[in-house]
Amino acid sequence: MISRELLDRRQLLKSTTGLLTGLVVAGSPLAAFAKSRAWAIDLTAFNTADAATLAIMARTLFPHDKLDDLAYAQVVQSIDSEAGKSESTLKLLTSGLRQLPRDFAKLPEADRVAALKKIESTEFFQTVRQKSVQLLYASPLAYAYFAYEGEAFSKGGYLLRGFNDLRWLPEVPADDSGPLPIST
Repeated sequence: MISRELLDRRQLLKSTTGLLTGLVVAGSPLAAFAKSRAWAIDLTAFNTADAATLAIMARTLFPHDKLDDLAYAQVVQSIDSEAGKSESTLKLLTSGLRQLPRDFAKLPEADRVAALKKIESTEFFQTVRQKSVQLLYASPLAYAYFAYEGEAFSKGGYLLRGFNDLRWLPEVPADDSGPLPIST
């Protein structure tokens, strides 16, 4: 009898908490921001499978092939933290996760996109989408990936700092025909 109670308790703990882990690729720009190559995020509201599903959902919504999984995991960590503080948010997210196919994280990208399109009008989808935008693109990991140098106001603006730093656009030959005429 006692061992069964312990097993039930263990199963309860196992199903209500999780740990999302991963590895930062050495030599990537993100390696400079990550404290170590391996990372782990403690989860309080979601189990590991639900957290992985949320991370894959965020990556499917905002796919950047070379952006490290840690950036998406930080989105999940923030969502998990918010769900741990609000019973209504936890209920919304948990019921929303149940709307996705059981093996969502293992599906090919086209199938994940199709599954997300079916639920894109739901509050769950809109909540995860909004949180992903807010958190993913405000991350120093994303800043490094996109080569964003940060705000320029405190440094005198962009005119003398970053205005002509676009190295990824092709050179356009100058047109010496003069300014365009303005017709009224």
